[in-house]
Amino acid sequence: MDRQFQITLPGDVAYIIHQIEQAGFEAFAVGGCIRDSILGRQPNDWDITTSALPQQVKAIFKKTIDTGIAHGTVTVMRNHIGYEVTTYRIDGEYEDSRHPKEVSFTAKLEEDLKRRDFTINAMAYNERAGLVDIFGGIADLEQKIIRAVGDPKERFTEDALRMMRAVRFAAQLGYRIEDKTAQAVSYLAPNLRNISAERIQVELVKLVTSKHPAYMRLLYETGISQVIMPEFDRVMETAQHNPHHCYSVGEHTLKAMQAVAADSEKDLKKLRLAMLFHDFGKPLCLTTDADGIDHFHGHAKQSEKIADTILHRLKFDNDTIDTVKKLVANHDVLIEPGEKYVRRALSRMGEDIFPLLLKVKQADLDAQSDYKRSEKQTRLFEVTALYEQIIQKGQCVSLQKLAVTGKDLIENGVKQGPEIGTILHEMLALVIDDPACNTREYLLAYLKER
Repeated sequence: MDRQFQITLPGDVAYIIHQIEQAGFEAFAVGGCIRDSILGRQPNDWDITTSALPQQVKAIFKKTIDTGIAHGTVTVMRNHIGYEVTTYRIDGEYEDSRHPKEVSFTAKLEEDLKRRDFTINAMAYNERAGLVDIFGGIADLEQKIIRAVGDPKERFTEDALRMMRAVRFAAQLGYRIEDKTAQAVSYLAPNLRNISAERIQVELVKLVTSKHPAYMRLLYETGISQVIMPEFDRVMETAQHNPHHCYSVGEHTLKAMQAVAADSEKDLKKLRLAMLFHDFGKPLCLTTDADGIDHFHGHAKQSEKIADTILHRLKFDNDTIDTVKKLVANHDVLIEPGEKYVRRALSRMGEDIFPLLLKVKQADLDAQSDYKRSEKQTRLFEVTALYEQIIQKGQCVSLQKLAVTGKDLIENGVKQGPEIGTILHEMLALVIDDPACNTREYLLAYLKER
């Protein structure tokens, strides 16, 4: 027991723990919420572990939900918020590299903490006993280490997803994985084939949206990517001898992921995934000329195809798939710094995609060599400034902002059918080249002349 760490428990959490103790049982806040509290971070949720059996917990509180009662978990409702309360347990044999065949309950907190994944997640706290840190979680936080509890091979054999979690926690916290833990990951990485695509996806997203997405390198070094995304291994093993680049394709990819910025979590996920996949086609498109310079003609299209395959394989949602594919396909499209050309690109790619594409282009440039960097950066700045002017002026780049509609065309003698769409797109092309044309009078006069 260590009382030097004073953690302020939320009122509802303190109340639940106190009520369980009043009934004669032990109860502690446990796991990630304790880790985050010690690190000065705001926990996303608070889990409670107790010596009370599920039915005993249900008897203590008026409103509970049987969320996982077979595994000892009861959700206690307080002020419309649910708090998971789980009985101390010992996991039985694991048959699928993910779930225990059975669990048994225990009265000992140590037995419960012993089954957890990493030392930094195996600490418990309550106001009466203080911090319980049996496996050296505090020391590993201080040394910035991800270390499995007990024998890492046992922990990863129990739950193969813990290997990806090790990399993910390292990326989120900027820590290193302890040597024996890393060796166990490398040895048991093939077991990740037993894990569902949906669970792999969740961990991958947390990794790529972390503060250190370049820790993707650890997936390659430990052999995880060979199992879940072998396309990444090919990228990591492809050099690019070209004046525009100073890194291998893989290192360029990692630096571009680190460089990309976003205004929201949703955009960050899409942008980081786009930077991850943007050059996946390069190994397939590599040619070397007589001067020893590497070229990758057509790699954007190949990268889009590979991104589509991987995103579907990992069960991503359609919105993410569509956005990432568009960003990958257009990441190296040349946009001339002229209002007309920017409006054309904005119309072609979409008003939702274009601002993200500018961020992709900046990150891609940030991860390149200094060769022609100044002129490339100047061009991108000019395109960005023109885009901002176009948005500020509210200029029309889509049919939604066109001064006439299909109904107007019908009222002026155009028969319903494909011709309406053809005429509207002709008018949009006129307006994109000259925004002054976007008036009802001008466009209807154009219609009559046509």
